[in-house]
Amino acid sequence: MTWKSRGVDTSAKSVVSKKWSLLLCIGCFCAGMLFSDRMWTVPEVKDISRTTRVEDEKLKLVSEGCAPETKDVRHESKDIMGEVSKTHHAIQTLDKTISNLEMELAAARAAQESILNGSPVSDNLKITQSSGKRKYLMVIGINTAFSSRKRRDSVRATWMPQGDKRKKLEEEKGIIIRFVIGHSATAGGILDRAIEAEDKKHGDFLRLEHVEGYLELSAKTKTYFATAVALWDADFYVKVDDDVHVNIATLGATLARHRSKPRVYIGCMKSGPVLAQKGVKYHEPEYWKFGEEGNKYFRHATGQLYAISNDLATYISINQHVLHKYANEDVSLGSWFLGLDVEHIDDRRLCCGTPPDCEWKAQAGNICVASFDWSCSGICKSVERIKEVHRRCGEGENALWSAEF
Repeated sequence: MTWKSRGVDTSAKSVVSKKWSLLLCIGCFCAGMLFSDRMWTVPEVKDISRTTRVEDEKLKLVSEGCAPETKDVRHESKDIMGEVSKTHHAIQTLDKTISNLEMELAAARAAQESILNGSPVSDNLKITQSSGKRKYLMVIGINTAFSSRKRRDSVRATWMPQGDKRKKLEEEKGIIIRFVIGHSATAGGILDRAIEAEDKKHGDFLRLEHVEGYLELSAKTKTYFATAVALWDADFYVKVDDDVHVNIATLGATLARHRSKPRVYIGCMKSGPVLAQKGVKYHEPEYWKFGEEGNKYFRHATGQLYAISNDLATYISINQHVLHKYANEDVSLGSWFLGLDVEHIDDRRLCCGTPPDCEWKAQAGNICVASFDWSCSGICKSVERIKEVHRRCGEGENALWSAEF
């Protein structure tokens, strides 16, 4: 009985265990399928999405090529060039504005100094300010000295118009002419009184705040340009010695051709030796600055006559206190322009010889601007000879009044 009972129980347990095992296997299989589907589906979608985007980008690059990029580059290039052009134009406008402001500042400084120092030029300055700024073609400053009364009279009797004609020259032709002189070391002395009496008679002086002296010509030149640019707004400022013959109409026509140039320096350019030996004429105490002995100066206009444009005269006026003065005036002027963007114009008509040289040239239709003798740095015995030079080499009075600049 016992063994039979045990057999029945064992068989029943075995049947139950197989059923539960089968159900457990089926459940595990289903769970495994669900888990497997979830694990494989998500990565597959992500990969497909990423692959699609990469392929799309590749197709886009292939189909478009480099054309869109080139188009953008060209467009950007045009924009850049346009901006550069606008910037350049703005800079030019700014330069012009600064130049005008500097000129006005120079005029204000000259007016202030004139008032503080009681300079005789203050009356001219008041006339200029009250009547407004008028544009002139040129201001001609004739450099003279206290001892040169006869030279001045010889110039008045030849190429320099007098009285109403001089006023007409200013009003109709825009040409100012003045004898330029400073003061004596003894203020209000006999030399100054003589000049004041002469100016009262002729009214053709420009008095400077400057003490006259042969070794002070460089300083006088600076003061002349600074004073002239403050008094008169002109295209050109001319310096000429009182023993040189000048054809005014020819000078005006020569300068008018260079009106469009902002910084121009016109004269007979030369490059003489730097004289180191003491006691000789035109000795240069600072000869060592020009290199070894025997060297030559840089190119500069000879001192008998030269012209500079408005911008250069304004530059001298503004910087006069720091511009270095060499022994020779023409060298000093040339040195002031060395570091600037200045056009040097070498015109040999500004340094013709006296007859027969200037006469032959006039007969050939090439009238000279200025005539003098190189051996004398002016017309030799100019008081006696300038009338002859004027008669043989002058352009004629009608040339001046019929000229249009």
